[in-house]
Amino acid sequence: MDELRRVLLFTVFVLIVGCGGGNSSGAGAAGGSGGGSGVDFTSFEWTELNGDAPWAARAGLHTVELDGRFYLMGGRTPLDPATLPFPIPGASDFWSDVWLSDDEGVTWTQILESGGGGHWAPRAYFQAVVKGDAMFVLGGQDFGIMSNFFNDVWSSTDGVEWTQLTADAGWEGRAGLRAVTFKDEIYIFGGSQFDDAAIVPGEAPPRIYYNDVWKSADGAAWEQMTADAPWEPRAGAVVVVKDEFMYLLGGERGFLCDPLPDCELPYFNDVWRSEDGANWELVTNSAGWSPRPGHQCAVSFDHIVCWGGFGLPTNPMDVWVSPDGAVWEQVSDSPWNAQSTDDIKYDFEGIAVGDMIYTFGGDRETFDFEDPTNYLLVDNDVWRYAMPAP
Repeated sequence: MDELRRVLLFTVFVLIVGCGGGNSSGAGAAGGSGGGSGVDFTSFEWTELNGDAPWAARAGLHTVELDGRFYLMGGRTPLDPATLPFPIPGASDFWSDVWLSDDEGVTWTQILESGGGGHWAPRAYFQAVVKGDAMFVLGGQDFGIMSNFFNDVWSSTDGVEWTQLTADAGWEGRAGLRAVTFKDEIYIFGGSQFDDAAIVPGEAPPRIYYNDVWKSADGAAWEQMTADAPWEPRAGAVVVVKDEFMYLLGGERGFLCDPLPDCELPYFNDVWRSEDGANWELVTNSAGWSPRPGHQCAVSFDHIVCWGGFGLPTNPMDVWVSPDGAVWEQVSDSPWNAQSTDDIKYDFEGIAVGDMIYTFGGDRETFDFEDPTNYLLVDNDVWRYAMPAP
């Protein structure tokens, strides 16, 4: 992964120069100067590394970086409604494949096919994290008349051979949860069970939302840190680790409201933090960015960076940064070099490697189930968001 190493070395160089010879007052370009970091986030550039990767276009996927390689896995690909006997909102192919890239996502090799025995079942809206020398897959869902919601945990050191650590982790099966590795333990947060009424109307069970937190040292044995965190139950939140804290940001408690566009959408833009998953502090009840689910946040140059996500009537077209989760600055209005809100993704993957941010795939579908081309609005691209190379 020579190109990734080159970029990381450049990042280290920038940090050394910024710390040693930067403006000690933290002054910089107006808007998104990065505060004391001396980094001008308004200068960051989006670079498309692969516009048409060999893996199927998909949403609700995950990618992890392990030993300088990217492992991309899972997710859902909407089905062409013309191939169905009758309209089925949400009908999709679900994946349990694994793809490997050792050049920043420019080229990919499939190392594990979807389905079959010996590893986790096809799913989307799950979580994947790295701890030590292994990757872990947790939770998620498939789709059907009654969708399955998983609470199993699997691990692998190479993406090919998987070990089921538990078939029942103790927490309720769920999708839209979040997981991070923090102080050498895996934490999971929130999520929901059952499909939303916007997808499966009628007599389907109502969605159940969670605000519990669990942790595990090994992925097999789980301890509940709290059954009722002070943040409102939700799915689609983001959690990042920064400065010895876990920060939880945004999410949703439903996809739609009535009547649109005059109702208040059940989306969040609050920020909370915790040192242990049990005790939580409200950082801000309303961050600068609009309430949203399906977004991503990552830590770059000691700042939380958030972008993308779902919105109504249009998806939010912005990138925001914060040194502390409380004070936010908008640094861009065109993530992925977007020309319009139609280009904005949600339920994509976003990860940080060093101070470089990478995104994979994602969804641009609407709730217009009468649109025969709506199913095509999912992506199989790879992007990098970073300081421009010297």
